[in-house]
Amino acid sequence: MLSKTLKTFLDKNKIRYELIEHRTVYTALDKAATLKVKPAIVGKTVIVSLNRKNHAIGLIPASKNLDKQKVLTAFNKLRQKSKEKKYKKIDFADEKWMKANIKGVKLGATPPFGAFYKLPFFIDASLAKQSKIIINAGEYELSLKLSPDGLIKLNPNTLRGSFSMAKK
Repeated sequence: MLSKTLKTFLDKNKIRYELIEHRTVYTALDKAATLKVKPAIVGKTVIVSLNRKNHAIGLIPASKNLDKQKVLTAFNKLRQKSKEKKYKKIDFADEKWMKANIKGVKLGATPPFGAFYKLPFFIDASLAKQSKIIINAGEYELSLKLSPDGLIKLNPNTLRGSFSMAKK
């Protein structure tokens, strides 16, 4: 079942979504296989650490890997505009930080709601172009199907771009 806080967040923002129950999965690729859908419409939530102190949450296609350099470049362009110092390092957020800051969801099943967690949000352009996407809903047996526009509406100041690369 979708947590009350997430349901309230979606309903308050008038986001139309479909709740999908499925067998337990731990990866976006497994989710695509389980639901018998193309990995290109299944989003993989990623949380990155910038200079080990700032964090951002993003969404890339299940079939791709995060291109950290592209994400770093995009955030540095934003910082340049606001005359802030550039970030030097980017990495995935560590588990300790996630357990302390991403509450009410299972680790690895985080919904990509930047505004909900008060984090900047970025989305890969290939997902933003889809008519519907499937994203994490906080549980390993639950997903949300919604329009990318709805997700972008939830996350003001969404950063869009090419943030993924083919798996090696």
